Amino acid sequence: MKNKDFNIPAIPAVLLAILSVQCGAAIAKTLFPALGAAATASIRIGVSAVILLIAYRPNLKQITPQQWKIIVPYGLSLGAMNLVFYYAIERIPIGLAVTLEFIGPLLVAIIGSKRLIDYCWVLLAAIGILLIAPWNNTKIDSIGVVFALLAGAFWAAYIVLGGKISKIMNSGQAVSTGMLFAGILILPFGFFTNGLANLTPTFLGMGIALALLSSAIPFTLEMKALGQLPPRTFSILMSLEPAAASICAFIFLHEKLSFYEILAVICVVIASAGSTLTAKK
Repeated sequence: MKNKDFNIPAIPAVLLAILSVQCGAAIAKTLFPALGAAATASIRIGVSAVILLIAYRPNLKQITPQQWKIIVPYGLSLGAMNLVFYYAIERIPIGLAVTLEFIGPLLVAIIGSKRLIDYCWVLLAAIGILLIAPWNNTKIDSIGVVFALLAGAFWAAYIVLGGKISKIMNSGQAVSTGMLFAGILILPFGFFTNGLANLTPTFLGMGIALALLSSAIPFTLEMKALGQLPPRTFSILMSLEPAAASICAFIFLHEKLSFYEILAVICVVIASAGSTLTAKK
């Protein structure tokens, strides 16, 4: 039986993906101390892969050589992005990690642009991201910084490769197949660190919710958006992530927004709205 694609416009799809990820982050924050970074990432990606494979049932035999050349590195970059980012937030504050990671998407937004207005939106989004980062903290783990930057590089690769594969392959088939390779990459790390030994039925249930909210749902929504938006526009829209994290922290964790965080929210919202309004079809 063939799966029918859901019809969600590109912009709402990205916004829903961001909201889904932040809800999943609340669950991950509970799992992370008990299971560790690698095991949490393994559960998130592993369960997501199973869910998506069951939902879309990709026929691997029908995938062409051209598609394989993109879908394999797409999946590996997706898995590496999540694993390395989790390692980063083990060592440095999550606000700084997210900020450093966003250097990757911002570079994607700049590369290939020929219009001054695009650079303006990227600059405004970058200012917002800088405002939200805890740069006043001088005791920053250098290895954590490297992990965050590496996660940004994998994120940039995910955006570029996702845009390419979405043009030549059904979005559901692409993201489910890609998640399969992400799981193959990450699962050994989860077993190697013995974090999965602490898995309980409760943690497994939370892991399933985490997989749905942080991977299965947002990655599918992003794949739909990548097929309709230029990579640089997608990247600027995704710059809402740090601001969304601050807002969700205020709502769910009762963490108050500072003056600079409010300014950051304003900057990224304007940049995202502006990029949407001025983007070419």
